[in-house]
Amino acid sequence: MAEHTPRPDQPRLRPAPLLFEPAQAASDPEHFFDLESIEDPRALLERATELTFAFRAAADRATEFQAIAAAQLADPRRFDRLSTADIAERAEWTEDYAKKMVEFGRDLMRGGEGPGHVDPV
Repeated sequence: MAEHTPRPDQPRLRPAPLLFEPAQAASDPEHFFDLESIEDPRALLERATELTFAFRAAADRATEFQAIAAAQLADPRRFDRLSTADIAERAEWTEDYAKKMVEFGRDLMRGGEGPGHVDPV
């Protein structure tokens, strides 16, 4: 299956709705967004693919917010700024990755990268 890679000229895709998981269903380790109850393989593939794209989009967006937060925390104008080592420790990253995320966040805040660009490495 080909992965969807957003291009700068394409609008950001909206993730498929992630339906609320009732507490009882969520506590069942075999239950996952009701996929186990779909018997038609075509319907199962379609819904599983929707969820895959939704989770990827959510992860990409969360990564953008992580980068922005890292850039804000490392801002030299802040009296309480954090070093990249401190940011790395808080986010459970390596220091090199934290440096890249700070740079990526700064690019995002400047508007230097188009929406959907999330590769900080």
